[in-house]
Amino acid sequence: MAEYKQHQRLFDRFDENRDGKISAEELQQCVHLIGKDMSYEEAKAAVEHNDSDNDGLLDFEDFVRLIEGGSEEEKAHELKEAFKMYEMEGCGCITPESLNRMLSRLGESTTIDECRGMICRYDIDGDGLLNFHEFEIMMRC
Repeated sequence: MAEYKQHQRLFDRFDENRDGKISAEELQQCVHLIGKDMSYEEAKAAVEHNDSDNDGLLDFEDFVRLIEGGSEEEKAHELKEAFKMYEMEGCGCITPESLNRMLSRLGESTTIDECRGMICRYDIDGDGLLNFHEFEIMMRC
């Protein structure tokens, strides 16, 4: 019950025009307000992926599904797909170079050294790469 109230408060905060639905623009703006970056394209994709009635907006149930992340099976599949996007060299790991390339595609300007630092935080075995298990840990943090 407390979780439902928390979800409702959060939904109400995101629903700026109080129409009972959250648009991609509202989602993007509110995510930005809490200190996270989300492009309009990412917000639109999130809305499209979770929009159960195909009206281009999230109702409360859609929103809850979005923030809870779907079923465990869906989460595992999405994590594997995300890993594949970053792991571009066919080695089964994310390298500083592949991370740099993917971040560049997403519009982030980073150096290889910065990417090494990002990887280092979650590199459990100390090989300078992220395997799927380490990537999974990173994504859950």
